Amino acid sequence: MKFLFGLLPGALVFCGLHASAQTANPDANEKARAVLAYIHSLEPRTDKRVLSGQFSNFGDHASLRLVNQIHEQSGHWPAILGVDYLGGRAGIRCDQADRAAIDYWNQGGLVTVSTHLYDPTKTWANVPGGLRDRDVDLNTLLDTNTEAHTNWMHELDLVADGLTELKTNGVVVLWRPFHEMNGDWFWWNGKDPDTFIKLWRQMFDYFTQTRKLDNLLWVYGPNHGKNTAAYYPGDQYVDIVGLDAYTDFVDTDHIRGYPQVAKINKPFGFSEFGPHGASDPPGDFDYTNLINGIRANFPRTVFFMSWNAKWSLASNSNVTALLNDPWIVNREDLPKGLAGAQQDSGGR
Repeated sequence: MKFLFGLLPGALVFCGLHASAQTANPDANEKARAVLAYIHSLEPRTDKRVLSGQFSNFGDHASLRLVNQIHEQSGHWPAILGVDYLGGRAGIRCDQADRAAIDYWNQGGLVTVSTHLYDPTKTWANVPGGLRDRDVDLNTLLDTNTEAHTNWMHELDLVADGLTELKTNGVVVLWRPFHEMNGDWFWWNGKDPDTFIKLWRQMFDYFTQTRKLDNLLWVYGPNHGKNTAAYYPGDQYVDIVGLDAYTDFVDTDHIRGYPQVAKINKPFGFSEFGPHGASDPPGDFDYTNLINGIRANFPRTVFFMSWNAKWSLASNSNVTALLNDPWIVNREDLPKGLAGAQQDSGGR
Protein backbone atom coordinates (compact mmCIF):
# COMPACT_ATOMS: atom_id res chain seq x y z
CA MET A 1 0.00 0.00 0.00
CA LYS A 2 1.17 3.49 -0.78
CA PHE A 3 -0.22 6.61 0.81
CA LEU A 4 -0.02 10.15 -0.46
CA PHE A 5 -0.05 12.97 2.06
CA GLY A 6 -0.07 16.57 1.06
CA LEU A 7 -1.61 19.85 1.99
CA LEU A 8 -4.19 20.93 -0.55
CA PRO A 9 -6.53 23.88 0.03
CA GLY A 10 -8.08 23.04 3.39
CA ALA A 11 -7.61 19.28 3.30
CA LEU A 12 -5.28 16.36 3.78
CA VAL A 13 -5.39 13.97 0.85
CA PHE A 14 -4.74 10.26 1.32
CA CYS A 15 -5.25 7.37 -1.03
CA GLY A 16 -4.90 3.61 -0.87
CA LEU A 17 -6.84 3.28 2.40
CA HIS A 18 -7.48 -0.43 2.78
CA ALA A 19 -10.81 -1.57 4.24
CA SER A 20 -9.06 -2.77 7.41
CA ALA A 21 -7.83 0.79 7.99
CA GLN A 22 -11.31 2.26 8.19
CA THR A 23 -11.79 4.26 11.36
CA ALA A 24 -14.02 2.88 14.11
CA ASN A 25 -15.92 6.17 14.10
CA PRO A 26 -17.43 6.37 10.60
CA ASP A 27 -17.54 10.16 10.97
CA ALA A 28 -13.85 10.56 11.83
CA ASN A 29 -12.32 13.61 10.19
CA GLU A 30 -9.86 13.56 7.30
CA LYS A 31 -6.82 14.07 9.50
CA ALA A 32 -7.74 11.16 11.77
CA ARG A 33 -8.31 8.93 8.74
CA ALA A 34 -4.94 9.94 7.32
CA VAL A 35 -3.11 9.20 10.58
CA LEU A 36 -4.73 5.77 10.85
CA ALA A 37 -3.97 4.99 7.20
CA TYR A 38 -0.33 5.88 7.81
CA ILE A 39 -0.14 3.70 10.94
CA HIS A 40 -1.64 0.80 8.99
CA SER A 41 1.04 1.26 6.32
CA LEU A 42 3.90 0.62 8.77
CA GLU A 43 3.69 -3.10 9.53
CA PRO A 44 4.58 -4.39 6.00
CA ARG A 45 7.69 -2.22 5.79
CA THR A 46 11.24 -3.49 6.16
CA ASP A 47 12.46 -0.26 7.78
CA LYS A 48 10.98 2.94 9.26
CA ARG A 49 8.13 0.91 10.74
CA VAL A 50 8.04 1.52 14.54
CA LEU A 51 6.97 4.93 15.84
CA SER A 52 9.00 6.12 18.83
CA GLY A 53 7.07 7.67 21.70
CA GLN A 54 7.58 9.34 25.06
CA PHE A 55 5.03 9.97 27.81
CA SER A 56 5.38 13.51 29.11
CA ASN A 57 3.59 13.66 32.47
CA PHE A 58 0.22 13.93 34.18
CA GLY A 59 -2.17 16.88 34.17
CA ASP A 60 -0.54 20.18 35.09
CA HIS A 61 2.94 18.60 34.90
CA ALA A 62 2.67 17.80 31.19
CA SER A 63 5.22 19.65 29.05
CA LEU A 64 7.78 19.20 26.29
CA ARG A 65 10.65 19.02 28.78
CA LEU A 66 11.38 15.31 28.30
CA VAL A 67 11.17 15.33 24.50
CA ASN A 68 13.45 18.36 24.45
CA GLN A 69 15.96 16.46 26.61
CA ILE A 70 15.76 13.48 24.27
CA HIS A 71 16.44 15.76 21.30
CA GLU A 72 19.41 17.34 23.07
CA GLN A 73 20.89 13.89 23.79
CA SER A 74 20.14 12.13 20.51
CA GLY A 75 19.33 14.71 17.83
CA HIS A 76 15.89 13.11 17.41
CA TRP A 77 12.35 13.96 18.47
CA PRO A 78 10.05 11.04 19.39
CA ALA A 79 7.27 10.58 16.84
CA ILE A 80 4.59 10.45 19.58
CA LEU A 81 4.06 12.59 22.69
CA GLY A 82 1.92 11.14 25.48
CA VAL A 83 -0.06 13.20 28.00
CA ASP A 84 -2.63 12.28 30.65
CA TYR A 85 -5.79 14.00 31.86
CA LEU A 86 -5.23 13.40 35.57
CA GLY A 87 -8.41 13.02 37.62
CA GLY A 88 -8.37 13.41 41.38
CA ARG A 89 -9.16 15.78 44.21
CA ALA A 90 -8.64 18.75 41.92
CA GLY A 91 -11.01 17.33 39.28
CA ILE A 92 -9.92 16.56 35.73
CA ARG A 93 -6.76 18.44 34.75
CA CYS A 94 -6.66 18.97 30.97
CA ASP A 95 -5.37 22.48 30.28
CA GLN A 96 -1.61 22.00 30.55
CA ALA A 97 -1.79 18.57 28.89
CA ASP A 98 -3.68 20.17 26.01
CA ARG A 99 -1.09 22.93 25.66
CA ALA A 100 1.75 20.41 25.44
CA ALA A 101 -0.20 18.26 22.96
CA ILE A 102 -1.09 21.21 20.72
CA ASP A 103 2.51 22.45 20.73
CA TYR A 104 3.85 19.03 19.77
CA TRP A 105 1.24 18.49 17.08
CA ASN A 106 2.04 21.89 15.59
CA GLN A 107 5.71 20.90 15.53
CA GLY A 108 4.83 17.85 13.44
CA GLY A 109 4.42 15.15 16.11
CA LEU A 110 1.64 12.71 16.89
CA VAL A 111 -0.24 12.77 20.19
CA THR A 112 -1.70 10.14 22.52
CA VAL A 113 -3.89 10.92 25.53
CA SER A 114 -4.78 8.70 28.49
CA THR A 115 -6.55 9.55 31.73
CA HIS A 116 -6.41 8.35 35.32
CA LEU A 117 -10.07 8.94 36.11
CA TYR A 118 -11.53 9.37 39.57
CA ASP A 119 -14.10 6.91 40.91
CA PRO A 120 -17.56 8.25 39.98
CA THR A 121 -19.30 6.05 42.55
CA LYS A 122 -17.62 7.80 45.49
CA THR A 123 -17.26 11.46 46.35
CA TRP A 124 -16.75 13.12 49.69
CA ALA A 125 -17.52 16.78 50.28
CA ASN A 126 -17.92 17.05 46.50
CA VAL A 127 -14.23 16.23 46.10
CA PRO A 128 -13.52 13.32 43.73
CA GLY A 129 -10.82 10.68 44.17
CA GLY A 130 -10.59 6.91 44.55
CA LEU A 131 -8.41 6.00 41.57
CA ARG A 132 -7.48 2.70 43.21
CA ASP A 133 -10.86 1.77 44.66
CA ARG A 134 -11.54 -1.94 44.21
CA ASP A 135 -15.26 -2.25 44.98
CA VAL A 136 -16.79 -0.32 42.06
CA ASP A 137 -19.84 -1.83 40.33
CA LEU A 138 -19.63 -0.65 36.72
CA ASN A 139 -23.34 -1.30 36.28
CA THR A 140 -24.11 1.71 38.48
CA LEU A 141 -22.36 3.96 35.97
CA LEU A 142 -24.67 2.71 33.23
CA ASP A 143 -27.88 2.93 35.29
CA THR A 144 -29.35 6.34 34.49
CA ASN A 145 -31.23 6.39 37.82
CA THR A 146 -28.08 6.44 39.97
CA GLU A 147 -25.92 9.23 41.37
CA ALA A 148 -22.91 7.33 40.04
CA HIS A 149 -24.27 7.73 36.49
CA THR A 150 -24.72 11.47 37.01
CA ASN A 151 -21.15 11.74 38.33
CA TRP A 152 -19.87 9.62 35.45
CA MET A 153 -21.52 11.79 32.81
CA HIS A 154 -20.06 14.89 34.45
CA GLU A 155 -16.64 13.26 34.38
CA LEU A 156 -17.05 12.32 30.71
CA ASP A 157 -17.98 15.91 29.89
CA LEU A 158 -14.84 17.26 31.59
CA VAL A 159 -12.69 14.84 29.58
CA ALA A 160 -14.62 15.62 26.39
CA ASP A 161 -14.04 19.33 26.97
CA GLY A 162 -10.29 18.70 26.94
CA LEU A 163 -10.52 16.56 23.82
CA THR A 164 -12.69 19.21 22.17
CA GLU A 165 -9.93 21.77 22.74
CA LEU A 166 -7.58 19.47 20.86
CA LYS A 167 -10.16 19.04 18.09
CA THR A 168 -10.53 22.82 17.80
CA ASN A 169 -6.77 23.05 17.31
CA GLY A 170 -6.75 20.35 14.64
CA VAL A 171 -5.05 17.67 16.78
CA VAL A 172 -5.69 14.00 16.05
CA VAL A 173 -5.66 12.05 19.33
CA LEU A 174 -4.70 8.43 19.87
CA TRP A 175 -7.25 8.15 22.70
CA ARG A 176 -6.45 5.39 25.23
CA PRO A 177 -9.23 5.12 27.85
CA PHE A 178 -9.55 2.55 30.66
CA HIS A 179 -5.93 1.43 30.25
CA GLU A 180 -4.81 -1.83 31.87
CA MET A 181 -8.43 -2.90 32.28
CA ASN A 182 -7.36 -6.52 32.83
CA GLY A 183 -5.33 -5.60 35.92
CA ASP A 184 -6.41 -5.16 39.54
CA TRP A 185 -5.12 -1.70 40.56
CA PHE A 186 -7.57 0.89 39.11
CA TRP A 187 -11.30 1.11 39.83
CA TRP A 188 -12.24 -0.03 36.30
CA ASN A 189 -9.83 -3.01 36.42
CA GLY A 190 -10.68 -6.69 36.48
CA LYS A 191 -14.45 -6.34 36.15
CA ASP A 192 -16.91 -8.54 34.30
CA PRO A 193 -15.81 -8.22 30.65
CA ASP A 194 -19.36 -7.88 29.29
CA THR A 195 -20.11 -4.96 31.63
CA PHE A 196 -16.77 -3.32 30.87
CA ILE A 197 -17.44 -3.58 27.15
CA LYS A 198 -20.81 -1.87 27.64
CA LEU A 199 -19.06 0.97 29.48
CA TRP A 200 -16.43 1.37 26.72
CA ARG A 201 -19.15 1.44 24.08
CA GLN A 202 -21.17 3.95 26.10
CA MET A 203 -18.15 6.29 26.22
CA PHE A 204 -17.50 5.73 22.52
CA ASP A 205 -21.10 6.56 21.55
CA TYR A 206 -21.24 9.61 23.82
CA PHE A 207 -17.93 11.04 22.59
CA THR A 208 -18.52 10.34 18.90
CA GLN A 209 -22.26 10.94 18.55
CA THR A 210 -23.20 13.43 21.28
CA ARG A 211 -19.94 15.35 21.70
CA LYS A 212 -18.99 14.99 18.00
CA LEU A 213 -15.34 14.18 18.71
CA ASP A 214 -14.27 13.20 15.21
CA ASN A 215 -10.55 13.59 15.94
CA LEU A 216 -10.13 10.43 18.05
CA LEU A 217 -8.48 7.12 17.18
CA TRP A 218 -9.48 4.63 19.87
CA VAL A 219 -6.66 2.60 21.46
CA TYR A 220 -7.34 -0.61 23.42
CA GLY A 221 -4.45 -0.98 25.88
CA PRO A 222 -4.54 -3.88 28.36
CA ASN A 223 -1.65 -4.73 30.64
CA HIS A 224 0.50 -7.65 29.56
CA GLY A 225 -0.47 -10.84 31.35
CA LYS A 226 -3.78 -12.68 31.50
CA ASN A 227 -7.03 -11.89 29.68
CA THR A 228 -5.41 -9.39 27.32
CA ALA A 229 -8.14 -9.83 24.70
CA ALA A 230 -11.07 -10.61 27.03
CA TYR A 231 -12.09 -6.95 27.35
CA TYR A 232 -11.83 -6.07 23.66
CA PRO A 233 -14.91 -3.97 22.82
CA GLY A 234 -15.12 -5.01 19.16
CA ASP A 235 -13.73 -3.85 15.84
CA GLN A 236 -16.36 -1.12 15.50
CA TYR A 237 -15.11 0.53 18.70
CA VAL A 238 -11.31 0.25 18.40
CA ASP A 239 -8.72 1.52 15.91
CA ILE A 240 -5.42 0.41 17.47
CA VAL A 241 -4.41 -2.20 20.07
CA GLY A 242 -1.48 -2.37 22.45
CA LEU A 243 0.05 -3.80 25.58
CA ASP A 244 1.47 -2.03 28.63
CA ALA A 245 4.66 -3.74 29.81
CA TYR A 246 7.31 -2.91 32.43
CA THR A 247 10.32 -5.22 32.22
CA ASP A 248 13.97 -5.35 31.18
CA PHE A 249 13.32 -8.46 29.10
CA VAL A 250 11.56 -7.86 25.80
CA ASP A 251 10.50 -11.43 25.10
CA THR A 252 7.36 -13.54 25.35
CA ASP A 253 8.45 -15.16 28.64
CA HIS A 254 8.35 -11.76 30.36
CA ILE A 255 5.72 -9.94 28.26
CA ARG A 256 2.69 -12.22 28.19
CA GLY A 257 -0.55 -12.00 26.25
CA TYR A 258 0.85 -10.81 22.92
CA PRO A 259 -0.53 -13.69 20.80
CA GLN A 260 -4.07 -12.95 21.94
CA VAL A 261 -3.89 -9.24 21.14
CA ALA A 262 -1.85 -9.76 17.96
CA LYS A 263 -4.70 -11.84 16.53
CA ILE A 264 -6.89 -8.73 16.48
CA ASN A 265 -6.84 -7.16 13.02
CA LYS A 266 -5.69 -3.73 14.21
CA PRO A 267 -2.25 -2.09 14.35
CA PHE A 268 -0.35 -3.22 17.46
CA GLY A 269 2.13 -1.43 19.68
CA PHE A 270 3.44 -1.04 23.21
CA SER A 271 1.01 1.54 24.60
CA GLU A 272 3.28 1.87 27.64
CA PHE A 273 6.79 0.53 28.06
CA GLY A 274 9.12 0.89 30.99
CA PRO A 275 12.32 -0.93 31.94
CA HIS A 276 12.76 -2.90 35.16
CA GLY A 277 9.23 -3.00 36.57
CA ALA A 278 6.28 -0.93 37.73
CA SER A 279 8.30 0.86 40.44
CA ASP A 280 11.81 2.07 41.27
CA PRO A 281 13.62 1.65 37.94
CA PRO A 282 17.38 2.20 38.29
CA GLY A 283 17.70 4.11 35.01
CA ASP A 284 20.39 1.87 33.54
CA PHE A 285 18.41 0.08 30.81
CA ASP A 286 20.01 -0.39 27.40
CA TYR A 287 17.21 0.82 25.14
CA THR A 288 18.55 -1.04 22.11
CA ASN A 289 17.16 -4.11 23.87
CA LEU A 290 13.69 -2.76 23.21
CA ILE A 291 13.95 -2.60 19.44
CA ASN A 292 15.95 -5.84 19.26
CA GLY A 293 13.27 -7.58 21.32
CA ILE A 294 10.52 -6.14 19.14
CA ARG A 295 12.26 -7.39 16.01
CA ALA A 296 12.76 -10.87 17.41
CA ASN A 297 9.56 -11.45 19.39
CA PHE A 298 6.83 -8.90 18.64
CA PRO A 299 6.84 -8.53 14.85
CA ARG A 300 3.47 -6.77 14.57
CA THR A 301 4.71 -3.76 16.61
CA VAL A 302 4.32 -0.36 14.91
CA PHE A 303 4.74 1.97 17.91
CA PHE A 304 5.90 2.22 21.50
CA MET A 305 5.58 4.85 24.20
CA SER A 306 8.15 4.92 26.98
CA TRP A 307 6.88 6.02 30.37
CA ASN A 308 8.38 9.09 32.06
CA ALA A 309 10.68 9.59 35.08
CA LYS A 310 13.48 6.99 35.27
CA TRP A 311 11.69 4.75 32.74
CA SER A 312 12.08 7.41 30.07
CA LEU A 313 14.22 7.61 26.97
CA ALA A 314 15.95 10.61 28.55
CA SER A 315 17.07 8.65 31.63
CA ASN A 316 18.54 5.41 30.27
CA SER A 317 21.38 4.30 27.99
CA ASN A 318 21.89 3.82 24.24
CA VAL A 319 18.85 5.92 23.39
CA THR A 320 20.65 7.51 20.45
CA ALA A 321 21.34 4.05 19.05
CA LEU A 322 17.67 3.15 19.50
CA LEU A 323 16.42 6.26 17.72
CA ASN A 324 19.01 5.76 14.95
CA ASP A 325 17.86 2.19 14.36
CA PRO A 326 16.56 1.67 10.80
CA TRP A 327 13.25 0.34 12.14
CA ILE A 328 12.49 3.50 14.14
CA VAL A 329 10.30 6.37 12.92
CA ASN A 330 11.01 9.65 14.72
CA ARG A 331 9.11 12.90 14.39
CA GLU A 332 11.32 14.18 11.60
CA ASP A 333 10.59 10.97 9.64
CA LEU A 334 6.81 11.43 9.61
CA PRO A 335 5.26 12.39 6.25
CA LYS A 336 5.04 16.13 5.81
CA GLY A 337 1.48 17.29 6.37
CA LEU A 338 0.45 14.25 8.42
CA ALA A 339 0.53 16.27 11.65
CA GLY A 340 0.89 19.92 12.45
CA ALA A 341 -0.32 23.22 11.20
CA GLN A 342 2.46 23.48 8.61
CA GLN A 343 4.04 21.18 6.06
CA ASP A 344 7.45 21.16 7.73
CA SER A 345 7.51 18.25 10.23
CA GLY A 346 11.13 18.71 11.31
CA GLY A 347 12.41 20.02 14.65
CA ARG A 348 11.72 23.52 15.89
